[in-house]
Amino acid sequence: MIKTLDIPALQTYLSEQGLPSDGLVAIPLAGGQSNPTFRLETRDRQYVLRKKPEGKLLPGAHAVDREHRVMHALAATDIPVPEMLAFCEDETVLGTPFYVMEFLAGRVITDQSLPGMHPEDRAAIYSEMNRVIAGLHAVDFRAVGLESFGKVGNYIERQVRRWSRQCSEATVPITADMRRLMEWLPGRIPTNDETTLVHGDFRLDNLVLHATEPRAIGVLDWELSTLGDPLADFSYHCMSWHIPATLWRGIAGLNLAQLGIPEEPDYVRNYVLATGRQHALEHWDFYMAYNLFRMAAILHGIAQRAADGTAAAEDAIETGAKAGPLAAIGWQCALRYEASRK
Repeated sequence: MIKTLDIPALQTYLSEQGLPSDGLVAIPLAGGQSNPTFRLETRDRQYVLRKKPEGKLLPGAHAVDREHRVMHALAATDIPVPEMLAFCEDETVLGTPFYVMEFLAGRVITDQSLPGMHPEDRAAIYSEMNRVIAGLHAVDFRAVGLESFGKVGNYIERQVRRWSRQCSEATVPITADMRRLMEWLPGRIPTNDETTLVHGDFRLDNLVLHATEPRAIGVLDWELSTLGDPLADFSYHCMSWHIPATLWRGIAGLNLAQLGIPEEPDYVRNYVLATGRQHALEHWDFYMAYNLFRMAAILHGIAQRAADGTAAAEDAIETGAKAGPLAAIGWQCALRYEASRK
């Protein structure tokens, strides 16, 4: 359950930052499984506020400070991000740290089949997503002041270790497929090791699209962003081709040709053409197994927060329950990778 904000305290804070605050109203926004998110309306302007949840939190989670830092840095690039307006570490204001950013008036679409659109519009939006993530992986992170934003090298190894540890420390039990992936992944990591800025959760519903054009005007939800492996980041974005639409946020099993959505191999080739990362194809099933494990671990964390009573979203129990099915799909990817290496 998202708690309401202390409006008088927030109004005072906004005024101290030189931001219009008269008539302030805070409206909880859908999504925001990890960090409670609000649209702030005043008589003169709208904002978005994201804050850490209250209660006991897992180490390193809910990093609103990192979200603010990376979006502030990317303002100097071609990657579309909202303007950062304020960051508050003082927990006496709203109980936890938070930041305030520009409100982007556009479309946020959660259904990746893009219902109600013409095939050519769907194709254009998928092309735009591909362009944006390829552009993100081309950003010179040192030039924008993010050289200390993460460690260079061994990204997948560190991620597997981190999420395995988080699952092991949780009290909610994990499935057999999840345990198999935790044991299998460390010994199969490809040797090519490249470091770029990565988003960590790049997907359709973390983009704000222009109101009428197939153009991204903002990339949101950077909590998991760091310096890491661009192919791990891109393959995470491609998980939807493997997840049934009946399970969660997927397009597997849909008639993609009829919809105008590219098949996964074509989508991957477009990224490879833009970035030159030819080795993506050889290890694709490994990257997919890794990302389905990682996504399952993230959802397992949501299940843990639901059990602890600290979840930000109303559907946290339902969302957390999807961890097991995703791990099962991931294990099938692992088996395909094993077969391809013989």
